[in-house]
Amino acid sequence: MTAIRRIDVLGLRNLSNVQLLPGEGVNIFFGANGSGKTSLLEAVYYTGLGRSFRSQRVESVIQTGLDEITVFSELFSGATIGVTKGRSGNHILKLMGERQSNWLPTARQLPLQLLNSDSFDLLEGSSKTRRKFLDWGVFHVEHDFSGDWRGAAKCLAQRNLLLKQRTPDKQQLEAWGAELGSYAARIDCSRRSYITLFLPVFERTLSSLIGIPGLAVKYFRGWEDGAELVDVLNASLERDVRYGATQTGPHRADLQIRIGKSRADEILSRGQQKLVVVALKVAQGVLLSELTGTKVLFLVDDLPSELDKNNRKRVCELLCQLESQVFMTCVDASDLDDAWPSSICPRKFHVEHGKIRPV
Repeated sequence: MTAIRRIDVLGLRNLSNVQLLPGEGVNIFFGANGSGKTSLLEAVYYTGLGRSFRSQRVESVIQTGLDEITVFSELFSGATIGVTKGRSGNHILKLMGERQSNWLPTARQLPLQLLNSDSFDLLEGSSKTRRKFLDWGVFHVEHDFSGDWRGAAKCLAQRNLLLKQRTPDKQQLEAWGAELGSYAARIDCSRRSYITLFLPVFERTLSSLIGIPGLAVKYFRGWEDGAELVDVLNASLERDVRYGATQTGPHRADLQIRIGKSRADEILSRGQQKLVVVALKVAQGVLLSELTGTKVLFLVDDLPSELDKNNRKRVCELLCQLESQVFMTCVDASDLDDAWPSSICPRKFHVEHGKIRPV
């Protein structure tokens, strides 16, 4: 089962020495702002992805006076994941006690979906955010995708290095462009296959939360349809040299979320946007479960913010239907008292000054 049975956290922000036994279902962490609620979600995020969702600098995550953070998790499946990150750059990741060279096996072992204030970037942010969202789903259902993605990234880096030279070698540019085109075709095929499966699930999920007539999600692959990328790269070589970077390709893919001809975030209220984002994230969890039987662990930071009582209830009922483990934070636990189906009894934890105790 994709759920955490036990998590130990040492030295992450104000979480000095936390030992936690969460429930398999819904877990609510409540307390004043700055008490450590979001830091706990951050610790879980470290377990699955080896990085923070709040800061790119590990130094800002490590508690003052300490040299490193350590997070250890045991899953209900019996798998164990341990990660240590230090100020000096000494990073250690272990899965089932064996040291890992990258995060791919861990990410597959513990698929995570985060819902917080930054999730609005799916609608109002850059294409990079939506591309990462799309590739999360493709990664978990297409096991060859990560290899194709790394291959394309290598070709792109080499081609961009050549483009920055005073006199780029045209023959090498064509060679790297051809190889990039080969990887790009496979990446595009994987992304299209995933989107074809994802969109009906998203539409069904969104309709259970809110009706938004005319909302449409369209996939753009990063270069014009009907054309081979290698031909596009050769035709746009002069422009790429001028910019010193490749302007077309799978790294420019996007999910265009629109209502009519306008971007959805330009029309929807903040509350409506949050429901659309919830539907996008939950739909990925639903699809992953349908295709592989794997459950997604949901990290939900401050759900009551910007959602009224009725919409909070809709979201909570939707999360319960997934039968996934949920870590949810709020300031006042009573804001969520009436949000759950009668069959659900969330496990509650009070968080204060970095200490977490079950209620």
